[in-house]
Amino acid sequence: MLCLTKEEREKGTAVALGYFDGIHIGHRAVLQKALSYAKEKDLVPTVMLFDIHPRKLVSGSLPPMLMSENQKREALKEMGFRVVDFNFRESVNLSPEEFTEKILLEKLNVKFVSCGYDYRYGKGGKGNAETLKESLGKKGVEVFTVPAVELNGEVVSSTKIRQLIAEGEAEKANSMLGKEFSYHILVEKGDGIGHTIGTPTINQYFPEDFIVPKYGVYASRVKIEGELYPSVTNVGIRPTVGGTSLRSETCIFDFSGNLYGKEVEVYLVKYLREEKKFSSVDELKKAIESDIHKCKEVLKNEKRKS
Repeated sequence: MLCLTKEEREKGTAVALGYFDGIHIGHRAVLQKALSYAKEKDLVPTVMLFDIHPRKLVSGSLPPMLMSENQKREALKEMGFRVVDFNFRESVNLSPEEFTEKILLEKLNVKFVSCGYDYRYGKGGKGNAETLKESLGKKGVEVFTVPAVELNGEVVSSTKIRQLIAEGEAEKANSMLGKEFSYHILVEKGDGIGHTIGTPTINQYFPEDFIVPKYGVYASRVKIEGELYPSVTNVGIRPTVGGTSLRSETCIFDFSGNLYGKEVEVYLVKYLREEKKFSSVDELKKAIESDIHKCKEVLKNEKRKS
């Protein structure tokens, strides 16, 4: 575990507890509470990041990720958090009492904790928000539990967002995320078919443990060196050209440059249509031209979620 500096530890921390996959609007409520308290009391706003998802170690499997660990780390740092790396294997057998004593109090000198209503911790997940409040309260540490955050009558959760992304409900997923769903992946060489039909694309392959959006065409945006470009993205296997490997293929408007070997972030804005097998490459070309026109209309009228 990467410990705090001596100065940070002496100052004390306001810790936001959670896995924060996707950093959706429910997570942000937990995070903002720790940030505001830290600012008010001059503490170090802190988040612990596990080196492995707890469910992966306990059950051997885990739900597909909504964002990479690097994306999560950078987003938390931009919010103002001190990110502490946490070796989950070393603590998996700690009781809830040992977790609060050895990790929160001894390692982090915690003065304030915020967590979600459904937060669990300690061996077997026996600890919860109430036991945390009870044990830390005895030490004079305030614990704030954030209730369920709802949007249009539905509880916001990473599970629900995964479902929406898998069903092509990009706009609903983005509303729950509070930002546009994105992936930051290496650009690799494709087969060059896009160049031959006048719509060059970048090819990206989803990591094995990452959520795969519903196959089809999306209005999208691409961030290149800090600047956003409108684009159209196809997620799928490209059946018209005999494709079999899953990929994200994006045609970027008003951009010229070589992106091979670079990590580029693609934001999915709106699902336009299902992936189809066309009767010819010419038919595919016409469909892409229609997709590009629709994308430009969507992006012109769609205010970007930060």
